[in-house]
Amino acid sequence: MESLSYKKIFKFWTPLSATWLMMSIEGPFLTALIARLPNPEYNLAAYGVAFALALIVESPVIMMMSASVALVKNNYTFYKLRNFVYSVNFLITLCILILIVPQIFYALTIDFMNLPQQVAELTHKAVILLIPWPASIGYRRFYQGIMISNNATRRVAYGTVIRMSSMFSVAIIQNYFFHLDGVVIGASALSSGVIMEAVTSRFMAHKFIKNVNQKKSFSDQNNLSYNAIIKFYYPLVLTSLISLGIHPVITFFIGQSNRALESLAVLPVLNSLVFFFKSFGLSFQEVGIALMGQQNGYHKLRNFAIGLSIAVTLGLGIISFTPLSMIWFQKVAGLSLTLSKFSLVPLIIYTLFPANEVWINFQRSLLVYSHRTKPITYATIIEVVGITLTLIITIRFLSFIGVIAAVVAYTLGRICANVYLTKPFTNEKKKLLVGKK
Repeated sequence: MESLSYKKIFKFWTPLSATWLMMSIEGPFLTALIARLPNPEYNLAAYGVAFALALIVESPVIMMMSASVALVKNNYTFYKLRNFVYSVNFLITLCILILIVPQIFYALTIDFMNLPQQVAELTHKAVILLIPWPASIGYRRFYQGIMISNNATRRVAYGTVIRMSSMFSVAIIQNYFFHLDGVVIGASALSSGVIMEAVTSRFMAHKFIKNVNQKKSFSDQNNLSYNAIIKFYYPLVLTSLISLGIHPVITFFIGQSNRALESLAVLPVLNSLVFFFKSFGLSFQEVGIALMGQQNGYHKLRNFAIGLSIAVTLGLGIISFTPLSMIWFQKVAGLSLTLSKFSLVPLIIYTLFPANEVWINFQRSLLVYSHRTKPITYATIIEVVGITLTLIITIRFLSFIGVIAAVVAYTLGRICANVYLTKPFTNEKKKLLVGKK
């Protein structure tokens, strides 16, 4: 077996990283556009809440790419997992249809989350436009996983180019030719982009689907039952659901904090900037799953992750601790001078978060590769508990400004998850390295 090289990791990882980088542009582009339209604070707040709600509904399919990379090996496993994906897509679409029922939606956003009436109404419009978004994500991530397994990571990036082009086109056309609320433009652009990417991914995966279907399975290989898929996948679903479900909780606490409206307005802008640097780590999980089994795979991937962690910390730090931060907030994100200054301290606190993202995805990649997914769920539960407790302490007892409390909570929660995964990660590392001897 040929030893894994840093060059191969880089060539494999780069298109996936480019995919996440392109997606990271979505947030800053749309929030910058919304910030330049009428009623920016209300529309930015609504966009942040709508996006968080859509992410919760989407959460059952977020890990579908990892499942596809790990489980699809032949025609039998392909059809088994495909049917599973389609079933999950049906259920999450049903969930978002129930969510948009006015009585349910306003009870959640106004009564529970304590949103202002105008923000809740704008959020409702956006969520309606995001109905096709979660299922489209699940569909394309399944087929992207097949492309990744076949070393066709560039095709994944090409699909994202289609997504971004569609999103930009829809947003620009609506902005120039229609008088719409900013959040409506943002939500419709997001939906249009992912639908186009899903369709494109299916076409680009066609050749590899034929290759997979030609790999006939023997009777002793037909052990991927639906129960086995659920056993493998449900911890990953819980991980996504729990981690994304915290966003409305954070919105709830921010709504009761000092300077709530300003905090709700700038948090999506901050998250969009940090997401750009997080994207380098987000793309690393599938890389680890696909390449971990190669000779010297663990050590080369570990060293690559360490270097990547240093790079993203330096990159965000250059913005956080210099005048570039004000240039970004005012010139790029379109925030007012007041909101730009308001965003400086939370951005500094956020600086180490992308490095945590790199490391936790490396930890997860080894655990998914080893088919040991339960610790990932437990780590996410610990992260959410850490976030919630931090919010309670900082907002209820210490009277922190909402956005500062949120950023502190995100950071401490993630560190807790990193620490918890250390033991199961170390155990699987030992098994992997012993098995390679």
